[in-house]
Amino acid sequence: MGDMANSSIEFHPKPPQQREAPHAGGFGCTLAELRTLMELRGAEALQKIEEAYGDVSGLCRRLKTSPTVGLADNTDDLEKRRQIYGQNLIPPKQPKTFLQLVWEALQDVTLIILEVAAIVSLGLSFYQGQEWDLSKEKQFRGLQSRIEQEQKFTVIRNGQLLQVPVAALVVGDIAQVKYGDLLPADGVLIQANDLKIDESSLTGESDHVRKSADKDPMLLSGTHVMEGSGRMVVTAVGVNSQTGIIFTLLGAGGEEEEKKDKKGKQQDGAMESSQTKAKKQDGAVAMEMQPLKSAEGGEMEDREKKKASTPKKEKSVLQGKLTKLAVQIGKAGLVMSAITVIILVLYFVIETFVVEGRTWLAECTPVYVQYFVKFFIIGVTVLVVAVPEGLPLAVTISLAYSVKKMMKDNNLVRHLDACETMGNATAICSDKTGTLTTNRMTVVQSYLGDTHYKEIPAPSALTPKILDLLVHAISINSAYTTKILPPEKEGALPRQVGNKTECALLGFVLDLKRDFQPVREQIPEDKLYKVYTFNSVRKSMSTVIRMPDGGFRLFSKGASEILLKKCTNILNSNGELRSFRPRDRDDVVRKIIEPMACDGLRTICIAYRDFPAGQEPDWDNENEVVGDLTCIAVVGIEDPVRPEVPEAIRKCQRAGITVRMVTGDNINTARAIAAKCGIIQPGEDFLCLEGKEFNRRIRNEKGEIEQERLDKVWPKLRVLARSSPTDKHTLVKGIIDSTSGEQRQVVAVTGDGTNDGPALKKADVGFAMGIAGTDVAKEASDIILTDDNFTSIVKAVMWGRNVYDSISKFLQFQLTVNVVAVIVAFTGACITQDSPLKAVQMLWVNLIMDTFASLALATEPPTESLLLRKPYGRDKPLISRTMMKNILGHAVYQLIIIFTLLFVGELFFDIDSGRNAPLHSPPSEHYTIIFNTFVMMQLFNEINARKIHGERNVFDGIFSNPIFCTIVLGTFGIQIVIVQFGGKPFSCSPLSTEQWLWCLFVGVGELVWGQVIATIPTSQLKCLKEAGHGPGKDEMTDEELAEGEEEIDHAERELRRGQILWFRGLNRIQTQVSPTSLLPRHFGGRHTLLCC
Repeated sequence: MGDMANSSIEFHPKPPQQREAPHAGGFGCTLAELRTLMELRGAEALQKIEEAYGDVSGLCRRLKTSPTVGLADNTDDLEKRRQIYGQNLIPPKQPKTFLQLVWEALQDVTLIILEVAAIVSLGLSFYQGQEWDLSKEKQFRGLQSRIEQEQKFTVIRNGQLLQVPVAALVVGDIAQVKYGDLLPADGVLIQANDLKIDESSLTGESDHVRKSADKDPMLLSGTHVMEGSGRMVVTAVGVNSQTGIIFTLLGAGGEEEEKKDKKGKQQDGAMESSQTKAKKQDGAVAMEMQPLKSAEGGEMEDREKKKASTPKKEKSVLQGKLTKLAVQIGKAGLVMSAITVIILVLYFVIETFVVEGRTWLAECTPVYVQYFVKFFIIGVTVLVVAVPEGLPLAVTISLAYSVKKMMKDNNLVRHLDACETMGNATAICSDKTGTLTTNRMTVVQSYLGDTHYKEIPAPSALTPKILDLLVHAISINSAYTTKILPPEKEGALPRQVGNKTECALLGFVLDLKRDFQPVREQIPEDKLYKVYTFNSVRKSMSTVIRMPDGGFRLFSKGASEILLKKCTNILNSNGELRSFRPRDRDDVVRKIIEPMACDGLRTICIAYRDFPAGQEPDWDNENEVVGDLTCIAVVGIEDPVRPEVPEAIRKCQRAGITVRMVTGDNINTARAIAAKCGIIQPGEDFLCLEGKEFNRRIRNEKGEIEQERLDKVWPKLRVLARSSPTDKHTLVKGIIDSTSGEQRQVVAVTGDGTNDGPALKKADVGFAMGIAGTDVAKEASDIILTDDNFTSIVKAVMWGRNVYDSISKFLQFQLTVNVVAVIVAFTGACITQDSPLKAVQMLWVNLIMDTFASLALATEPPTESLLLRKPYGRDKPLISRTMMKNILGHAVYQLIIIFTLLFVGELFFDIDSGRNAPLHSPPSEHYTIIFNTFVMMQLFNEINARKIHGERNVFDGIFSNPIFCTIVLGTFGIQIVIVQFGGKPFSCSPLSTEQWLWCLFVGVGELVWGQVIATIPTSQLKCLKEAGHGPGKDEMTDEELAEGEEEIDHAERELRRGQILWFRGLNRIQTQVSPTSLLPRHFGGRHTLLCC
């Protein structure tokens, strides 16, 4: 029944004329006055309004606006208001410049070591990495402004209802507020119907606050409308609103904190920490803060910061696996590099001072030092190659690329990691209306005057009295903002504006050849005497009008099973009242409502009641008022299933994802739609439950939910009907917390209503509806479906799995290079006292395998084949046995070739040996061939790495990824330049055409070798271990998680304390880049820069 329109009852008598002091700009209030006013609450605020302005109408006059007509839509006037009272924007904190990011990178210890090791590559090292930070920052600012621009709000200007962008609101605007809105500015209530506000974002109090013009008229930005509707005059916008004031403090806090760290002062710590806490408590809702609390000392600040840096949710599947894997590889690399340096130093010392018996001469010291520096550089080179610094970059590129592409598939991703989590989804709890169906309701059956019509009845078949009552009941007892407008294009359907159920009823009036508009003009909205708005508890909506004889008439509509219980009469075929006993009600339910529901129809009862003149009832006693009704009609409304949904659900089921429908509709309608969609199949063992039955099964005698009981219900549950938002939350939480299966379920949930917020937040991935969704639902979600279509969720699954596969492809490629390069550098150094691959060459190899490879492999487009396998799950390792077979198989081939070239290559090519060359000898052809062959093998192995499940055709779909082709060809071109013209800086000597052809021949051999490896069945290789397991069920407690987080992020936090607030500001739209922050500088994230 939906978002109730706002009645415009004038509650205020004309105030005594107050002397209005002249103010700036010709308005009767200053900015400071209004700011002071908005800090007051309840009786205090009313008293202030009465003293200063007489009443709200007086305030409107001072602001030169009309409570009913609103502002004149005059550009000059609006601009003047913006200049005096400010714009409705909170300016973002100044982003760091490129140079600041570079300077921060320079503070990193690992980077300092690498600068010493390879100064040549310094310019190259940061540009790419910091450029990425910068572009990432720009991307998210773009996304933030996009979301902010998309949000619109209803205002009255020139007496017309207009939807204006939130940023265009000005002081003096008359704004309509309704159920589900997130208030974008502060204001004073002019009129309200049952208005309840959730102010927890500002006060921390979870109870909803009832607002009325005569008790508590103050409405604050960042709070949510939970019930009812009303009108307010906007009194503060942007940085002058209550939320804006807090954001201004928060923005200023960033600079303050940096200064404070330098000076070592901690007195302002508590102020900062309480803001940290406020943000942490409700980070998912834009512009939500708690008021500042009293000082608690500097210790608190550190504790809060620690809390702020630990994750709210558990790590996503990929994060957990990557963190574990990367730390393991990092440690192994560190050990290898240390051993390399120790062996080189010991070998040199023993060889020089023991075997050759030399003594340490002072004049020889510079030469010895040069040798030691050379050994140190070789050690660092091994470390650089061993550590997978490209991992964070690959994750971020893959996610950012996917997010951008998902926009085209109608998925607006608000949290980056949601994209990856979706690939592991095992369950989807979907709404019915608008997601599985078209969200275009139409009345197809009706029960009027004792007759059940299977089609729309002819107007002549109905008694005029029934027809007249029906038209009035529908036209008046609906949101006046709900309309049926002429189609935009010829041949299109009429446009439904507003609540869909009400649109169906208004469409029914039009089908009966009557019009609702004249009725509304006869009884305008401000003549409505009392409105009981629709909410999930009432499941009905009622409107009271005053009759000409002084009596009242109440029209009511709602869920048929609820409203029929309140009916004591019904209209017969002549339009006369006849009594409607419980027995009659059971007959109607059995013969009319159940058959309609079996056809998948939603049944709505329309009723009325007359109150005689002279005795006005107690309107606050709703149960008394909305009772003793007379039933006019029961109508069956259908929302047809979207034609593409059954196929999408089949794809989900094939991909190992269970789809459940959670709806507020009755069980029969829900079951009929579920069958049409393919959620339930004939002959399957499944459960379809109503909310009450569901609760009965999962609760014990004390009414508490028991996980054991829930575990017996959810695996077979496919449809949950007549469910409340709490039931939805209970189901989602129950599935996520369940330990009955082999692994934890990953649950995606769709929601559109304000009450879906908790379920959307609890789910691993929350999808909000972009069209039908309320602001609250969107704020609580991870992804917004811009077309409200279930098929877009299936595309999100494909992209999620694609991200996972892209990371695996990158790992398969990079670890092959790592294994080979480390072994070559290590053994080469130990046997020949010199690494066959020089430091700068290693950095080029690193650049290929990190930045370029992550860009090439992370941008592979998804294919339908991704939906042909089951989800990976939390425990399945990142590196499967097939991948391990590929990594080791290709490493063996590459090592055989490299060592053959190293020890007998000079004989094969008939050139001078490059082994045991003096300290400053020129580059040799021998080592250039080794370097060139190594790079060629990597290039061709990059093509092999495109397939990770043992597929033979590695070229499949290669041309659908132009980035991959460009990078492979580009790298080949640069390699030619480096070898032929690199000279001394790259330790390269130009090669002949024949030598180049041999290098290419060996490289192409990688593709042939790949086919050999694919022939070996993985099942036979029992000795292969998998790597990169996710954390086990009992493995990580919250404390351990926090500790791990602290350990990994410690360096970053120490170096970037000033950035914490900036990230928090970015958090307003929750664009978290968790995977990058979780794979941090601790194991090479900063010296990534050398190879990015």
